[in-house]
Amino acid sequence: MSRQPTPPQLLLENQLCFLFHRISRDLDAAYRPLLSELGLTYPQYLVMLVLWEQDGRSVGELGQQLCLDSGTLSPLLRRLESRGLLERRRDPDDERRVTLHLTRDGWALRRRARNIPESLGRKIVDDPAAYLQLHAQLTQIAERLEA
Repeated sequence: MSRQPTPPQLLLENQLCFLFHRISRDLDAAYRPLLSELGLTYPQYLVMLVLWEQDGRSVGELGQQLCLDSGTLSPLLRRLESRGLLERRRDPDDERRVTLHLTRDGWALRRRARNIPESLGRKIVDDPAAYLQLHAQLTQIAERLEA
């Protein structure tokens, strides 16, 4: 059987999925030195971003927002709690519900993290309008894939 040339639609370089894989890997590498100054991993940073935006979220709400299951989220929260950045509290109205609250150190870390989004954004695009356009396009892709 003779080998036929690979059709363009099957070339790795033409696959959006591989491009997103590369971008994900490269973003992780770009975040690593910035987050290491804060003593955070990327997933821990995502948890902190959510709590800086709305302190007191439940563990379930946080997991849903970050698309993380409890098996992944629980160790992240334990590490952040052991560092004194957050504390877990049982909801007095529903003992099954656990809410997450930043400590003073957790709030202080926000000041140190303030420039991270801009630093990363400049690595991706120089123009603020292009950044907003890219963000809108990626949001649309995410929403289509979730539908």
